[in-house]
Amino acid sequence: MNHYIGAHLSSATGFYKMGKTALEIGANTFQFFCRNPRGAKAKPLDPLDLENLRGLLAGGGFGPVVAHAPYIMNACSKDKGIRELAAEMMAGDLQLMEYLPGNFYNFHPGSHVGQGLETGCTQIAAMLNAVIRPEQQTVVLLETMAGKGTEIGGRFEDLRSIIDQVACQDRIGVCMDTCHMSDAGYDLLHHLDDVLAEFDRVVGLDRLRAIHINDSQNPIGAKKDRHARIGEGTLGEAFFARLIAHPKLCHLPFILETPNDDAGHAAEIARLRVLCGEN
Repeated sequence: MNHYIGAHLSSATGFYKMGKTALEIGANTFQFFCRNPRGAKAKPLDPLDLENLRGLLAGGGFGPVVAHAPYIMNACSKDKGIRELAAEMMAGDLQLMEYLPGNFYNFHPGSHVGQGLETGCTQIAAMLNAVIRPEQQTVVLLETMAGKGTEIGGRFEDLRSIIDQVACQDRIGVCMDTCHMSDAGYDLLHHLDDVLAEFDRVVGLDRLRAIHINDSQNPIGAKKDRHARIGEGTLGEAFFARLIAHPKLCHLPFILETPNDDAGHAAEIARLRVLCGEN
């Protein structure tokens, strides 16, 4: 079995070029930002570039790919203007994703900044209900978070609360991040099956659509969110081999967000394929 393994790539040189880079590093999935990751600015849409990428995805043996929202997006800020900006950015990004139908759009739920989890989850769901359209072809993914400060998403229950309030149930899912989950206190390394069973009970494994594979610089429960290269953190190479080959997960796209350049990601992808027993 050839698993869907890829990395976060830069779209600065264009979307089609990004897809070619994925093939060059041995990836058959990848992740990208639709706009400046630390700002609100987006480049003008280039339909031809996106159509060229769409053709490459159709013929290159790719699995689903993942777009990532900018880090500054906070749908549960105290500031109404920041919440409105989050909705504006997501709506624009989802418009772009219609050129790449059948893929995923991932975002960090946000920080409630003292308003409380209930209010924060309600505000996030309100944004999703404002921007998700029944006819869209993209599934929006809530990312599991490390739970630092007032961050929402460090518990499976946070995600469940948001999902329950979303009207378009078939357009909402979850992306697990291994570093975030370990830092949040979920013992993936020693009790992977138990964690998956808990996720299934609280959220539902049918909601899980993608996984960020990142080692962690921190011990379990640190709530710090510090990514490490595969095998250079507290989770270790063997864990990721088990994760990718797990019968309940092996069909999903696995995305590296490790501190590496393209050559480093190529080496990690090759190593993971060997560990998973691919020819």
